[in-house]
Amino acid sequence: MGSPCELQLYAESIDMAQQVAGLAKEKILDYERRYSRYRDDSVTSCINDAAGTGKVVRVDGETAALLDYANTAWQQSDGLFDITSGVLRRAWDFKSGLPPSQSAIDELLPLIGWNRVEWNRPAIYLPIAGMQLDFGGYVKEYTVDVITGFCRQQGIRSGLVDLGGDIGIIGPHPDGNPWQVGVRHPREPDKPMAVVPLVQGAIASSGDYERFFEHDGRRYSHLLNPLTG
Repeated sequence: MGSPCELQLYAESIDMAQQVAGLAKEKILDYERRYSRYRDDSVTSCINDAAGTGKVVRVDGETAALLDYANTAWQQSDGLFDITSGVLRRAWDFKSGLPPSQSAIDELLPLIGWNRVEWNRPAIYLPIAGMQLDFGGYVKEYTVDVITGFCRQQGIRSGLVDLGGDIGIIGPHPDGNPWQVGVRHPREPDKPMAVVPLVQGAIASSGDYERFFEHDGRRYSHLLNPLTG
């Protein structure tokens, strides 16, 4: 998942906790194998490698549901949530400390746009060579939902799933008290800007303090506008 991950489980015994945690970890790693853009054998890479070749890729039901969700999120955000926008990383190098040229951005904008994707469930095709999908913007949150449900099925009633700061609550502490989830302050990372008590549900946030640089008095973060680059 490219980030620190943690399971906190209350169980009837150490053996039960270790067994459920081990199975949950296997499931998490399976989602990473399936959807990581860094793996040549992932579903993501299979779709991306076929871009512009005329080859339509048929996907399984779970992947189809994720693509349907991407379509809904794109519509509801007026195009600001777009899983085709990952190609912008070709222009933005946050280690360099320099913003890209406008020409570098302009070169990539024709490759961005969920509306360009040919999605006819269960078949998907990226019509332009160089287009890419990136599930990274929401597959961790989805995995959190899956794992919280899985742990409940295994008999865990109290616990927390944390995948890189995307947090799901299996259930409150055994005494009924909520989990106290802190939201990190973007300018004072050792302090929370808010604390949210949760006994169920999930919470996720994103900020401009993990990947960013400052140039000529302006702060540039990894939160990029897919419409403008």
